[in-house]
Amino acid sequence: MLEPSNNNEPPLIPDKRYFTIGEVSELCNVKPHVLRYWEQEFTELSPVKRRGNRRYYQRHEVLMIRQIRALLYEQGYTIGGARAHLLNGNNKDDASRTKQLIHQMIAELEDILLILK
Repeated sequence: MLEPSNNNEPPLIPDKRYFTIGEVSELCNVKPHVLRYWEQEFTELSPVKRRGNRRYYQRHEVLMIRQIRALLYEQGYTIGGARAHLLNGNNKDDASRTKQLIHQMIAELEDILLILK
């Protein structure tokens, strides 16, 4: 008997430069019409449009769509809240990481100073 697949983990993103809306839909488990709507709501999403208005997403946009999906569907954010989190939330995370690294470096330098004395 076949074991049920683990649907919690999204499929791996193939190593290619551009993805069609159908491919992104499958990679992110989001319907194409939702992707088109999110393009209007999240200005960071701007796939390249070619012949016949066909959309071609790049890898960083696929990752962003996965992040948006997680914020909306798993963490319960509203569209506005997810937009604000993407604009402001990442800066706060970077600032706290930077502070942690600075404190860690200071502690290590103090240890070195004690050793040298």
